[in-house]
Amino acid sequence: QVQLIESGGGLVQAGGSLRLSCAASGRTFTSYYMGWVRQAPGKERDFVATINWSGGTIYYADSVKGRFTISRDNAENTIYLQMNSLKPEDTAVYYCAAAANLIRVRNSMYEYWGQGTQVTVSS
Repeated sequence: QVQLIESGGGLVQAGGSLRLSCAASGRTFTSYYMGWVRQAPGKERDFVATINWSGGTIYYADSVKGRFTISRDNAENTIYLQMNSLKPEDTAVYYCAAAANLIRVRNSMYEYWGQGTQVTVSS
């Protein structure tokens, strides 16, 4: 059974930092693009960041560039999202997701999803 389990969410003041983790199990994800998608209250899910298996290809949404850093540890089957300089508009449920290729990432066609972790940034 494939599982993506997020952790690290919470409540933080604006300007603070959080680090999200996503532990994958049930299969090997080394060939997958792994990443993060978020959904704010009343809004659709939005792409945040993605990383390929080697870490050599990384993309960020414009809204998080320079503040968020995605990384992965294939040995541990885990990805991370370091979030700095958090803003109230970053408040959302953050989902870990895996896609077979970059085209599927761009079309939000992920094969696997986690349950999500809440990030709340107070002003």
